[in-house]
Amino acid sequence: MARVYRAIGLMSGTSMDGVDVTAIESDGETVLRRGSGMLQPYSDEIRASIGRAVEAASRLTDRRARPKPVAEAEAAVTRAHIDAVQAYLTAHELRAPDIDVMGFHGQTLLHRPHEALTIQIGDGAKLARGTGLDVVHDLRASDMAHGGQGAPLVPVYHRALVRAAGLKLPVAVVNIGGVANVTWIGADSEMLAFDTGPGNAMLDDWIAARTHRRMDENGAIARQGQVDAKALQTLLSSPYFGIKPPKSLDRNDFSLSEISELSTEDGAATLTAFTAHALARSLAHMPERPAEWIICGGGARNPALMAAVRSQVSAPVRVADDLGWSGAFMEAEAFAFLAIRSLRGLPLTYPGTTGVAEPVTGGVLSTA
Repeated sequence: MARVYRAIGLMSGTSMDGVDVTAIESDGETVLRRGSGMLQPYSDEIRASIGRAVEAASRLTDRRARPKPVAEAEAAVTRAHIDAVQAYLTAHELRAPDIDVMGFHGQTLLHRPHEALTIQIGDGAKLARGTGLDVVHDLRASDMAHGGQGAPLVPVYHRALVRAAGLKLPVAVVNIGGVANVTWIGADSEMLAFDTGPGNAMLDDWIAARTHRRMDENGAIARQGQVDAKALQTLLSSPYFGIKPPKSLDRNDFSLSEISELSTEDGAATLTAFTAHALARSLAHMPERPAEWIICGGGARNPALMAAVRSQVSAPVRVADDLGWSGAFMEAEAFAFLAIRSLRGLPLTYPGTTGVAEPVTGGVLSTA
């Protein structure tokens, strides 16, 4: 039997709400134990710093470049991750020697796969020194160097969970984070994965601009509005939806300009519908209709969005927590899993998940 590792996983998504921390025990192929998760929220100052870095990164062509706003955000994000890990270890009465490795995604500022450019901030070496833990980071670079999209990275973890649950195949596992992505898993464990369209980021940005709140809590604002059919069809006319997968998106690939004249409520309703309709359009690219859809990520906690998804897909829909999975910390668990696979030299990405020519491993190891 392969060695079993205890790994911590970290995720800070494009919703920019904070650092998810969790732990798993795995050999990199099966998940033997999943620990509880913890969210360490970003302060308003860190979110503002990341926002300035996203704007600065839009002009970059070198993923290693660190102009002042990007460098400042990287320092803040790294410190926030160190603090989050230390808080997690303390809360769970763990010490550094109890953990074999940590998987660190970093904070995405820009993702332009058509330019072979993806930029994540977070200093893996400094994180290792600050926590006393070995860290696997820079998990997208190898895939992109081999011709892949660099995203999504979580499908191989989705497959491990689906196998363990013994679900009827094919099945679609969807993460609705800042961007939404789907992993289709066939009867022979074949995987097809891609970003389906916007997740929570557009809606969050709309709500923040109109109300100064961070999100549409429980879909309450969207429920008060009406979907603008014309604006929705314009949004759905994007050429992206016709592109054959694998394919991936940047959080800012879609514009709010199409709904700028709508009320706050109607705009929220239209964006909620946009996410659901875009997800349904992913069916056109699947080899076979899934027997069911499993939804995880922040979007799974939005009743208005879940109702919209159920109205658009022609199969049963469950949230990850219904299966005993952690919908909130799925991606953090996945990066722990990917760190273990990286240590073992196992593939992280596949032709069907990122478009890479052949299965490829990845990640950079920084030791404590």
